[in-house]
Amino acid sequence: MKNDTNPHLQVWEIDESEYPANGSHDAQLRFLLRYAILAPSSHNTQPWLFQIHDGTVDIYADQSRTLRVTDPDDRQMIIACGCALFNLCVAMRHFGHNAVVERFPDPDDPMLVARVRIDGETFSSDENEMLFEAIAKRHTNRQRFTGDPIPHELELKLKNAVASSGGWLHFVQSTNERHALAELIAEGDRLQWAKKVFRLELAAWIHPASTHSNAGIPHSALDAQDLLTLAEPRVIRTFDLGDGQAAKDLDIAVYSPNLCVLGSSYDNPKAWVESGEALAHLLLLARNYHLYASFLDQPIEVAELRPKVGELIQANGHPQIILRLGQGSHVNPTPRRSVAEVLA
Repeated sequence: MKNDTNPHLQVWEIDESEYPANGSHDAQLRFLLRYAILAPSSHNTQPWLFQIHDGTVDIYADQSRTLRVTDPDDRQMIIACGCALFNLCVAMRHFGHNAVVERFPDPDDPMLVARVRIDGETFSSDENEMLFEAIAKRHTNRQRFTGDPIPHELELKLKNAVASSGGWLHFVQSTNERHALAELIAEGDRLQWAKKVFRLELAAWIHPASTHSNAGIPHSALDAQDLLTLAEPRVIRTFDLGDGQAAKDLDIAVYSPNLCVLGSSYDNPKAWVESGEALAHLLLLARNYHLYASFLDQPIEVAELRPKVGELIQANGHPQIILRLGQGSHVNPTPRRSVAEVLA
């Protein structure tokens, strides 16, 4: 992929030959962060900062980029940092480094999500190589998906990937369950859009195609039938488009070839970062099988609807992410801040 129009898309083009194999650990970690910053985040806020010192990288949650309305507890922000952590560790193993991870190493600093230290050498497994190759190919695809439900064998692989980080993955199977979850997604749309503060926050992260922003969601990354592609930020701020967005998302959920819920046994910051690691593992594995993913988290973002998601799927724990998987047409990735811009 070559992109000459938006310089903030060029971060997806990583040349492995530039890796400083004979450089210091700090120089190596700076290069490896190129893979960490390709992780997904809600609204593409990229809510992370990194600090490198003595062969160690600290991953901080950047509260200046939190979504105060959509994510008042910083849950999605911590999940995004967990995704970046997983990408980083995969890249470290690919380049022969053993990674030692401490989650929330400083009780006095809850924004220090993880500390990752190079600790000797290691061999990258075939599975790790497969995940590594998918990092730069994975990006959220908001188009409508095609294809059949995934085979049972792949479903088990995805469930095991999530379980390896302590989470669980539930695939929506029955028609009744699918329609009920789709209705919750639509209700989440209506409740969110009815609030002006939500519309103001969303509008701040939606960018017309002509804008060369380094974050947020450009029109080019949206579904062509999405109402957001037809509305300028001023329109989003001013008008309640909840009914239209609800109808679109209900249709997408009902007809997605694969609809699933990722969750955790507990609901605290440690569980959130592990959910992020599980999500990144799932997304990279799915991309290796030519599957795209996108998110339908509205009923999890609305406090009064989140328990209903758990009740519907009879979850033994807490739903964290609703996502759909399938085959889709190519879309451009979203822009990213460079490593230099996210180093504390």
